Amino acid sequence: MSILLRRVYDHGAEPKGIKVFVDRLWPRGISKAAAPWSVWLKDIAPSDNLRKWFAHDEAKWAEFKQRYFTELDSAPSAVEQMLILLKQNESVTLLYSAKNIEFNNAVALKEYLEGKEC
Repeated sequence: MSILLRRVYDHGAEPKGIKVFVDRLWPRGISKAAAPWSVWLKDIAPSDNLRKWFAHDEAKWAEFKQRYFTELDSAPSAVEQMLILLKQNESVTLLYSAKNIEFNNAVALKEYLEGKEC
């Protein structure tokens, strides 16, 4: 089982396995017919307040992760949905729309989920 990351706007070879969109907001410029994901888990995304506070500011990264992990711990249903997908699929790609590929919610979510693996 592996967790991969990919920006929803990136093109190229399609990753194997299930693709899960992990943002709360629909990505700009992507039509519903062209959505490249199998599952959209809005509830696993950071809250609007946390997303706006963070604003992909690298200086806030550690604090963002701590706050986001607390939110995830408070959303057991969304986390359980993701853990089920991870158990049922050999490969899961977390899709996100942020321009910053190093400091975004999908990167933090991957770290969180890897800590949950049995």
